[in-house]
Amino acid sequence: MSTASAAGADAPDDRPDTPPGRRFEPDLRSMTRINLRPIASPMPLGFFTIAIASVMTGCLQLGILDETARAAVAFTVLPAFVLQLLVSLLAFGARDVIAATLMAVFAGSWLAYALVMLSGAADGLHVLGVFNLALLCFGALMTAVTRPKRALWFVLAASLPRWAATGLAGVTGADWLTRTSGALGLVVALVAMYTAFALMLEDMRSEEVLPIGRSGPARTAVHGDLAVQLRNLERQAGVRRTL
Repeated sequence: MSTASAAGADAPDDRPDTPPGRRFEPDLRSMTRINLRPIASPMPLGFFTIAIASVMTGCLQLGILDETARAAVAFTVLPAFVLQLLVSLLAFGARDVIAATLMAVFAGSWLAYALVMLSGAADGLHVLGVFNLALLCFGALMTAVTRPKRALWFVLAASLPRWAATGLAGVTGADWLTRTSGALGLVVALVAMYTAFALMLEDMRSEEVLPIGRSGPARTAVHGDLAVQLRNLERQAGVRRTL
């Protein structure tokens, strides 16, 4: 910020056209400097991770992989925890609290699944069933705030019925619910794979290639100009004093 701009921001305005008792708000565009950080969007990695882990767990539930492969599946799912935790941290750094929260919870769910399957704990599937019903409640709340971010919303919308089927299968022990959950896991994988690929193409070509369906503030953030991005800047996290 230049010295002249800083002085103009602090000094009272003496212009005759300024209403009495009101302080003149300077144009934030002329006072703003943008410093680019070496960070790309982590969301494709997060969605690809969801897709791969969902395929592995879905194949186990469908019986494509034998029950004796539980430990091996848990080992293949365990890296999903690390990758999605990384995505969450990068999303927090990008000041996207919704994406960061969602990816952190996904990371925790893969870790819980892997540890329970590896330990062979008594009544582990029942515990995972209750855990998935808790995830269902979380996902239902998240869908209310992620609608403008359609990439996240689509993956959540596909995950909700899977969490419901997995939770009920664990609680009731019904085999048909387990297989239903496995089939829904493959649906989640397809949705997440498409979303990740669409976001990668968009980043490479700097324009939307495959439709994602952004709306509201999410669409404005991509298609709007700098003036739109600077609205309420002083109230955003990292600028205001408290969270």
